[in-house]
Amino acid sequence: MSIIILGIESSCDDTSAAVISDGKIISNIIANQQVHEKFGGVVPELASRAHQQNIIPVIERALNHANINKKQLNAIAFTRGPGLLGSLLVGSSFAKSFALGLNIPLIEVDHLQAHVMATFIQSGDEECPAPSFPFICLLVSGGHTRILRVDSHSSFQIIAQTIDDAAGEAFDKAAKVMGLPYPGGPVIDKLAKSGNPKAFHFPKPNIPGLDFSFSGLKTSFLYLVRDNLKLNEHFIQENVNDLCASYQSTIIEVLVSKLKTASIQTGIKEIALAGGVSANSFLRKTIMAAKEEENWNVYIPPIEYCTDNAAMIAMTAYWKFLKQDFAAFDVAPYSRYI
Repeated sequence: MSIIILGIESSCDDTSAAVISDGKIISNIIANQQVHEKFGGVVPELASRAHQQNIIPVIERALNHANINKKQLNAIAFTRGPGLLGSLLVGSSFAKSFALGLNIPLIEVDHLQAHVMATFIQSGDEECPAPSFPFICLLVSGGHTRILRVDSHSSFQIIAQTIDDAAGEAFDKAAKVMGLPYPGGPVIDKLAKSGNPKAFHFPKPNIPGLDFSFSGLKTSFLYLVRDNLKLNEHFIQENVNDLCASYQSTIIEVLVSKLKTASIQTGIKEIALAGGVSANSFLRKTIMAAKEEENWNVYIPPIEYCTDNAAMIAMTAYWKFLKQDFAAFDVAPYSRYI
């Protein structure tokens, strides 16, 4: 008998549903929310309203695409946190109601753990290589920047994290300063391809150990743009590609440098990349260059599994199902770690 699980992701501004059958993703549907673009960032109230509108159609499409009837489901999984509380409540409430109605188990999934487990996603006919335990994962997103030691599908140890801003936030804030569309990370990545990464110098954070800091870099970027605009009101338009390339290069150099140090200190050469920022083309290129230099085995999920998606929720839930690790129906979502 197959193990079929429906995963639901609603931690921020994407409503997503996916179906996994015996460890293989057979559908993954995502509804994006364009309403936030004009505000330059996610508006929590608008996000939760959009989730309410999207969640039933998205789940219906996921089941239809997988050619699965709801009565075939063995469990319902959902993102418990961290994320926007209103958005999480929409997903968790629907998951509970659906599981109760079908009289099947409920599985709660941590959003960051799911990003790491995206490395194990199998879809299509061709089997994708997965890391061996233990491995190190550089998890980079809009809200989190961490290096994790992963000893099993359920055992994670944080060995480094940002002491202030996340790398993804640093990208988005710089994009906002330059008047670029939201989300800013992908726009900076695109413009940087035509820029000179050495055109502008930004000081790298001098944080001891493996931890990260991006608040000072963000401020440095703001001051450079502000001071140059006083001299030339067209400074951004005339230098936007070089600004993007230089700023992006600095952030990624910091990320990869810390990752190299973590690999040396732990002696682990199995390296994974996860989180929304792992879709960045220059980060991927730099990681692959480091692979050759450091003799790493590198694992990077396909682009569609880097940003928020329900496939990673379903994948994580599959391993929890095998351990019969089910949630109580009174489980509450959490917006952040205490």
